[in-house]
Amino acid sequence: MNIIAKIKFYYSAFIIFVIVAFFMIPLIAIFRDKKCIIIHRLNRLILLLIGGKLSQIGTIDPDADIFIMNHQGIVDIIGLEALQTNHFRWIAKKELFEIPYIGYLLRLGEMIPLDRGDKRSLPGLMKEIRYSRDTLNRQVAIFPEGTRAKSQKLLNFKAGTKIIAEKLNLKVQPIVITGSKMLFDESKKTAHSSTVVYNFLPTIDAANASEDWYEMVASQMQDIIDDEFNYNYRSR
Repeated sequence: MNIIAKIKFYYSAFIIFVIVAFFMIPLIAIFRDKKCIIIHRLNRLILLLIGGKLSQIGTIDPDADIFIMNHQGIVDIIGLEALQTNHFRWIAKKELFEIPYIGYLLRLGEMIPLDRGDKRSLPGLMKEIRYSRDTLNRQVAIFPEGTRAKSQKLLNFKAGTKIIAEKLNLKVQPIVITGSKMLFDESKKTAHSSTVVYNFLPTIDAANASEDWYEMVASQMQDIIDDEFNYNYRSR
């Protein structure tokens, strides 16, 4: 069974690479005014070909400015882009913009680079998010853990997201993702046909929230992750 899971991993990785490198990037480069539609449809195709299904709990808030979510791997992004129709700007670590085909895709999509090792990058990030909201009318998505966690427990959320949300009076919607690692586990290099669940939690208005709202959100997300594992046998 493990051999089959390994084979399926490399098959899935091949599918993701081919669709992104030979279809998504060229089509976005040619039809730049249609890039939102292209991204959503091709991500749905990726999921179909690798045996993934999506399940949604709650609804996405069209008035939210920024979405925060737990992170396990690339399927988190593929699934959310396939599930919804909004034109997100993803905040990604700066190093990803330097990877040949991934970096080109991020730049074409006008995603936001983040230098995690430089605390002075916070004002620039704040400027980009304000520009997304006020000029582009595009919502922003970020993984506040800052990196991929290997266990069920959420890593400590980075303080920068909270600072920006409060400074810019953002409306923040948390999303809990479970099941993505079963579909495509980049750490163990295994893959299985499975369902990825996106649980949309109520939006928080950072301008009017309690002082500990950020910590409360992390706690609520952890409770949902634990419940999914304990009652539905679905890991984060």
